[in-house]
Amino acid sequence: MKKNFHLYIIFSSKLFIFLAGIFLIGMSYSCKTPKLEEANRRFDIGEYYEASQMYRRIYNKTSPKKRDLRAELAFMVGESNRMINSTAKSLGGYQNAIRYDYPDSIVYLYTGMMLLKNGKYGDAAKYFDIYLSSEPANRLAQEGKLSTELAPLWKKSPTRYEVKKMDKFNSRRSDFSPMFVGKDYDQLYITSSREDAKGETKSGVTGLKYNDFFLIKKDEKGVWQAPETISDPINSDYDDGVCSFTSDGNTMYFTRCSVSDEGPQSAKIFYSMRSGAQWSEPTELRIFRDTTWSVAHPSVSANGEYLYFCSDIANGYGGKDIWRAILNDGIVAAVENLGEEINTEGDEMFPYIRENGELYFASNGHTGMGGLDIYRAIEKEDGSWEVQNMGAPINSNADDFGITFEGLEERGYFSSNRNDARGYDKIYSFALPSLFVEVEGWVVDKDDEIIPDAIIRVVGDDGNIYRTTSRKDGHYSLQLERGTEYVMMASAPGYMNGNRRFSTTLEEKNQTYPVDFILASITKPVLIENIFYDFDKATLRPESKEALDELIALLNDNPHVTIELAAHTDMRGSDEYNMNLSQRRAKSVVDYLINGGIDPERLTPVGYGESVPKTINKKMASEHDFLNEGDVLTEEFILALTPEQQEIAHQINRRTEFQVLKVTYKLF
Repeated sequence: MKKNFHLYIIFSSKLFIFLAGIFLIGMSYSCKTPKLEEANRRFDIGEYYEASQMYRRIYNKTSPKKRDLRAELAFMVGESNRMINSTAKSLGGYQNAIRYDYPDSIVYLYTGMMLLKNGKYGDAAKYFDIYLSSEPANRLAQEGKLSTELAPLWKKSPTRYEVKKMDKFNSRRSDFSPMFVGKDYDQLYITSSREDAKGETKSGVTGLKYNDFFLIKKDEKGVWQAPETISDPINSDYDDGVCSFTSDGNTMYFTRCSVSDEGPQSAKIFYSMRSGAQWSEPTELRIFRDTTWSVAHPSVSANGEYLYFCSDIANGYGGKDIWRAILNDGIVAAVENLGEEINTEGDEMFPYIRENGELYFASNGHTGMGGLDIYRAIEKEDGSWEVQNMGAPINSNADDFGITFEGLEERGYFSSNRNDARGYDKIYSFALPSLFVEVEGWVVDKDDEIIPDAIIRVVGDDGNIYRTTSRKDGHYSLQLERGTEYVMMASAPGYMNGNRRFSTTLEEKNQTYPVDFILASITKPVLIENIFYDFDKATLRPESKEALDELIALLNDNPHVTIELAAHTDMRGSDEYNMNLSQRRAKSVVDYLINGGIDPERLTPVGYGESVPKTINKKMASEHDFLNEGDVLTEEFILALTPEQQEIAHQINRRTEFQVLKVTYKLF
């Protein structure tokens, strides 16, 4: 952000004049030459780019033996480059000042700040510690030290926002502060010092052309076009930029910084009215009686009642503060500082008030990641503010600022000079991808046969109801909500209903929940797996509880069904013995179901002994390579098998099944 940083630098000269004065007074006694006086004058009036070039040349021509003078010149190289956001040159200046024993500890604070902007958090912490040893109460140093600890963590755990550089919007110079106009969000104003900007004069502040407004439009297909020049009077021969619009798009507030023979003047806020496709001649909005203080970066609320802005007026918290003006028919009726929760000893700038009342702003005084960071602030009922750093990737160790949202959508644009060695600002897009919470699975029967066209109904404790059907391959899927408890039911002709319950979490990540339905047929016997009896007895073993409890749940989910509960044995033992044993085992299962609350009239226990050998289905055939679908495990078939295979066949024949008898119990 080559502090053509806009409309930022122009009024920075007043803020730092007291520092400059201290250091320049000290310099004057040792080397009062015309060149140095001119460098000092340029710095005083805010022409930091010109001053930086002059200080560097004087420094290079000064003998290393003049350590005091070299220290002061190096410090001013650091200062002037810091003001135009030339971080590497600024850091070099401060480090040279330290090398020549610069006497003021402030140089350690600024060195730490520049290292922070370079993402060198460990080195920055050392310099903040040195400064805090002499100034332990300094909030900027305290926040800087805390930033060196938190910024690496934010980088490792970024938010879900996706950030992309908008090459189509950007030029070879600085482009920043995008702002939507109108409710269709198909027009965007930006501020730029590109070569197409009006006039040929270069700014002594930044070394670039003065900023102008440019307009970007979407075509009929919704594709953004290249920025267009604007011939309206909102662009002057000097710096114009950082704008805001009323909700109807017919009033524009913006910053203008003029220049006189004495250098850059105080930034002021102007407004212009749209008449057709043209903007009217701008009119200054008087905010403070004392017009020598700068006011800039306007943002008007959706209802037009408030205008947020920043100013370096003396009765703030230090640096530039964010203020709020109450508007009455477009006239400033009252002004208030947003307080210490928003404002710090550093700079708070580029306020943006969103339609939902959230305030966004840039600051280098709060705990951050390096330079300016973007913060979200929510005003509470008592008038206080809750402030939150937006974290990576919206913020970086460079300067990030000038955000705008596409209405209430979690997407929009902002400015940053990340990854630009010259410190030039560029426009980036940001978007928060929608989280999907999906439930998906398969609907099959107990034999793993696909059930197409099954109906899946889902009811959430948030009151939402969903419905879908399984596809030809038995698969289904549904999009649901986070942090919700759901009850699901699958139904299909020829099958008993199946119910499931599950809950989604509030985790901010994409989530897929697998929920399969295995439906019981009402036209063929259904094997109840994992039913175990004591040897040669009808007593159910404890391991059978889970399977039988699932059967109880199934019967409760299908209250109009009656079943036959069938027990089968293998061929070993006499027919009479096997018939008696299987009957007692079927009765044991029925007794368990009755104790579980199932009406006895719905249950018919039948023992079949060895009289109904199992017919192999597809699932069983896939599990045992010596069996084929359709094989019947008769005595003759089993005796032809190997002893090991015979034992498997006996296990298959020893089974407990149920068969649906009626589906109309107490229905009429």
